[in-house]
Amino acid sequence: MIHFKHFKHLASAATVAAGVFTSCLAYAETTVVVGYQQIVGPFVTAIADGRFDAAAKEAGYTIDWRQFSSGGDISTALASGNVPIGVIGSTGTTAAATRGVELELFWILDNIGKSEALVVRNGSGIEKPEDLKGKNVGVPFVSTSHFHLLVGLEQVWKVDPREVNILNMKPPQIIAAWQRGDIDAAYVWPPALTELLKNGKTIADSEVIGAASVPTFDGLVADKKWATENPKFMAAFTKVLADSYADYNKNKAAWTADSPQVQGIVKLIGGDGAGAVEALNLLSFPNAEEQASDTWLGGGAIKALNESAKFLVAQKQIDKALDDYAPFVNSSYAKDASK
Repeated sequence: MIHFKHFKHLASAATVAAGVFTSCLAYAETTVVVGYQQIVGPFVTAIADGRFDAAAKEAGYTIDWRQFSSGGDISTALASGNVPIGVIGSTGTTAAATRGVELELFWILDNIGKSEALVVRNGSGIEKPEDLKGKNVGVPFVSTSHFHLLVGLEQVWKVDPREVNILNMKPPQIIAAWQRGDIDAAYVWPPALTELLKNGKTIADSEVIGAASVPTFDGLVADKKWATENPKFMAAFTKVLADSYADYNKNKAAWTADSPQVQGIVKLIGGDGAGAVEALNLLSFPNAEEQASDTWLGGGAIKALNESAKFLVAQKQIDKALDDYAPFVNSSYAKDASK
């Protein structure tokens, strides 16, 4: 899963050049381009086994699947009008909406949960988050890990971040600093997290912090105008999402390294079966009913976007937050799919 999202170079809707991709006219009638990333989950399995394609064909559409390396790239393509549906993280969705991209979040792909965690080095003397005062903590700045570290300090543990020496490090740098003993703790994701746990322990994670404040997540967003003009596609697409998520949550034990579901993920995004299963177990995937509830699209996601905006302003990634991000969240598709 790609969590480290850069936003400084995300072009605004007004400045993105038309024709980033040659297919801008291709989906105008029957073909729709959907951008995805290298993430694990029922969404990717349903791409691999053809369920989305079958449902789209029945509704009169053909899907052109495009893999992107980051949410920022998808945001740019969405702004240009070339990709009407794509995968973007919670912080990236906030940044794109703030910069004028007319999008709507309509499905929570995953709750990042335990896949991002605060881990402390053995011998550091840190037993609980409050012990971070005066300690060196590595984290990639302007990432969902950075966001939750600051939220945890300020809102959950009541620790002034200025009392903690927070260092901007990419995951490989975190590992090197950890091994040298230069840092006492880090907030990061696998595979770096896995490496750190060989000589450390987790004292908090994004599941716990998200439950106490606001969650971080990956989501599916759509161009508002396109979605409104193509209700049959949106209904068919979201129904496949609902069915695939229900299947996973009901039969999770069957998703083993050699299972067709997991091998479909590996075929589409690379890696191996064991690694995919490990990643799946660190995430949670809300069913359609949960998607539409106050926990997610019915309220929680809006709060998360509002809080993400404050974070982005503080990190000087956006100049000013919008008054409200509710117009960029649409729970109606999930509600219909849950029936």
